[in-house]
Amino acid sequence: MKRTLNINRKDIELRFDPAESLLHTLRNHGYTEVKSGCEEGECGACLVLLNGKAVNSCLIFTSSLNGDRILTAAGIGTLHEPHVIQQAFVDCGAVQCGFCTPGMVIASYALLQENPEPTEAEVRRALSGNLCRCTGYVKIVEAVLCAAERLKSER
Repeated sequence: MKRTLNINRKDIELRFDPAESLLHTLRNHGYTEVKSGCEEGECGACLVLLNGKAVNSCLIFTSSLNGDRILTAAGIGTLHEPHVIQQAFVDCGAVQCGFCTPGMVIASYALLQENPEPTEAEVRRALSGNLCRCTGYVKIVEAVLCAAERLKSER
């Protein structure tokens, strides 16, 4: 089966098995920043923005999509030009092993798109679908609040 999807702002024609999840299609086409964790929608490691909404890509069949917009953490910023959120994660020490980081960045991006001035409680709620085994979330929450402040000063 094949479909054209807009991935990280580029139209890409993908070939995939009809029963394949978006997670596996993305990974099979080189988007390895989308992590394969629980594959049950519980950990948030595979989070992407689908048409502007944060979704667990492991729960979406690629065959249900056509022409849809997908944004991964790599589409938000690059190594040499990181997005404010990505830089805040680094600056605040919110990255340990890094496995959960792409999903955390996507969840944070989605939150700050909807609510540019979240409270700590709102950040924690927005990140509640993302599991991290290393950090204890304190530095991650600090990073999101830091990014919100930095984005506020850019407006």
